[in-house]
Amino acid sequence: MDSNNIIDGKELAKIIREEIRLEALEIKSERGRAPKLIAVIVGENPASQSYVRGKVRACDAAGFESETIKLEASTTEEELIQVVDGLNKDESVDGFIVQLPLPDHINPDHVIMAIAPEKDVDGFHPVNFGKMAQGLPSFLPATPFGIITMLDRYNVETSGKKCVVVGRSNIVGTPISILMSRKAKVGNSTVTLTHSRTKDLKEEVKQADIIVAAIGIPNFVTADMVKEGAVIIDVGINRVEDSSKKNGYRLVGDVDFEGVQSKAGLITPVPGGVGPMTVCSLLYNTLLSAKGVIYPKK
Repeated sequence: MDSNNIIDGKELAKIIREEIRLEALEIKSERGRAPKLIAVIVGENPASQSYVRGKVRACDAAGFESETIKLEASTTEEELIQVVDGLNKDESVDGFIVQLPLPDHINPDHVIMAIAPEKDVDGFHPVNFGKMAQGLPSFLPATPFGIITMLDRYNVETSGKKCVVVGRSNIVGTPISILMSRKAKVGNSTVTLTHSRTKDLKEEVKQADIIVAAIGIPNFVTADMVKEGAVIIDVGINRVEDSSKKNGYRLVGDVDFEGVQSKAGLITPVPGGVGPMTVCSLLYNTLLSAKGVIYPKK
């Protein structure tokens, strides 16, 4: 892998985590305890368990207090919302997340709505989403926040550039399209939000100076869809079968990395690109909560 045009999310996350750790030490000395992040996980989804373990490790590395609340898959929506309500009221908790996906009998929208906006460090609550859309201070959704941070730290010029987002989820596609178009240091782009119903999607993507691929289809963006020098942010994490691997699969993104890398100005790998920055953004939101930056402490 030629590393000259790689955006190394793993290395960048390590640098930012150290910056967060130093701020966390200051907070601890001022108020007697470190920032505290709680993760709630329902059921035995292996991918979710892996994500949560990664978040707990990142908390430890940043000097945060952390805790995982594990609930049975049979937990009712009402029982989960009671747990959420308890965390909303717990003054020792700066932020918490409810790991998605949830079991089918639980409506994730009801759960997200139950989270107090001032502790919503995933940035999913409509109050935070609405504030973000209006350019007001808010907790930004973790993955889009991570993408913005990457572009900033790698000095990618976004002003006046054409940015094409592939995928319109509420977690990544829609919020990053808003952030890339807003009036800010990383922003001022002309954004096209594409999806499964977009006509001639290939031609739309080919015009992009910056591509954010978040459609959840392995190797969807191919070399013939990318113009020379484009900056490519690959949000996808897809498991594809690989008998040469011990676990029987390997992780690939939504971009055909091998085919596209030589054309890209900059590109994120999978794994080791956007993923570590998502976790970093979660920590940063928790730090902002502990400091009372977005929502002043009562």
